[in-house]
Amino acid sequence: MFLLLPFDSLVVNLLGISITVLFTLLLVFIIVPAIFGVSFGIRKVYMKTLLKIFQWATLRIERGAKEKNHPLYKPYVNGIIAKEPTSLEEEIKEIRRSGSGKALDTPEFELSDIFYFCRKGIETIMDDEVTKRFSAEELESWNLLSRTNYNFQYISLRLTVLWGLGVLIRYCFLLPLRIALAFTGISLLVTGTTVVGYLPNGRCKEFLSKHVHLMCYRICVRALTAIITYHDRENRPRNGGICVANHTSPIDVIILASDGYYAMVGQIHGGLMGVIQRAMVKACPHVWFERSEVKDRHLVAKRLTEHVQDKSKLPILIFPEGTCINNTSVMMFKKGSFEIGATVYPVAIKYDPQFGDAFWNSSKYGMVTYLLRMMTSWAIVCSVWYLPPMTRQPKGRSLLFPSPCPPPQPSFHSDEWKILAGVSSLPEALTDAIQQKSKVQPKAAISLLHHYSLHDTYKKTDN
Repeated sequence: MFLLLPFDSLVVNLLGISITVLFTLLLVFIIVPAIFGVSFGIRKVYMKTLLKIFQWATLRIERGAKEKNHPLYKPYVNGIIAKEPTSLEEEIKEIRRSGSGKALDTPEFELSDIFYFCRKGIETIMDDEVTKRFSAEELESWNLLSRTNYNFQYISLRLTVLWGLGVLIRYCFLLPLRIALAFTGISLLVTGTTVVGYLPNGRCKEFLSKHVHLMCYRICVRALTAIITYHDRENRPRNGGICVANHTSPIDVIILASDGYYAMVGQIHGGLMGVIQRAMVKACPHVWFERSEVKDRHLVAKRLTEHVQDKSKLPILIFPEGTCINNTSVMMFKKGSFEIGATVYPVAIKYDPQFGDAFWNSSKYGMVTYLLRMMTSWAIVCSVWYLPPMTRQPKGRSLLFPSPCPPPQPSFHSDEWKILAGVSSLPEALTDAIQQKSKVQPKAAISLLHHYSLHDTYKKTDN
């Protein structure tokens, strides 16, 4: 056996006492209030303190740039390409200066002038109004996160020390605390839903399932230091209806489910998300499907129709955009959710990017990496608006909009996404998000080329 020296014994005792105190504070001030939906207001004080620090840092950066006569970097648009506000004449002069010895002001055409128009054309193709919705936005003011400022310049020692202190706080204090809370919430969710799933169907199972979900989601909200403001809660979704919302991140589910109880519909995932999905479906009638399978789509439509016909069943939570958008706009909704005929409860979610970017770029980050990025942010701050319920008209238009929302024009897709855009102050994009985000399949490209080649052949034959 190993004998501990007095010093080693003291260190072990101190470590044990520290861990005990930490978990006691965690239990008393975070987990128990989360279970009962109570807040002590600590997160709001934390948010106000951060805002004051960000304002000071922004003023210090602006003053430092002015003192050194450096142009202050400001993103002109939320785009992929950084563009300078220069005129056509200035850019052509710059091209001529670098490639030709002729006079810069000559009106004669030069071959190098073509490069300006070629570059502008390529920029327009790459940086269109829709593609930029699938990349994280860069902030105009720095929030002391290096991931949101790719043009960082040294300004002052105090600002650098403040940034370093922020790194220590986020990674050495907040990250372990949040991981402990997330582990607690996810473990309770997987264990609780699995146990409840073995109970016979009835009121007892429904009651336990509801409170297990609410408890675990509220703990997970605390794990993200999420500060959520709910508006018009009298319009919260009721049983037998469909809740539709704009989609920015997987944490949209946590944000909404911490204030209500939903049956969810979504894409099947692997990894950590897949484990959670398989556990949740045991206690609640969630619907998971594979979007690429035609059989799954028909089965989902049938199950949704059967679900909403029973007015005692939970409201269904659906994200009709079909994929995550970076919260700078609302994309066109898929029409399938609105053809069932149930009452629709629209919900608009708007995140504040000052404290952390909630957008999940699924093509770039896995679920665990994304959650780690969220847990090393300052906080997740968002507002949720519950809009008045809407019902489908028997003839003509797809939805009946209550006052003060104007009725939509008949269209293939529901116009409800425009109402969400107006309420959350997000611009609307008249584009299908899934089609824009997904890669073109080789078979589809070949088919398209074949179609247009035949079309051109017929035109030449006619001429």
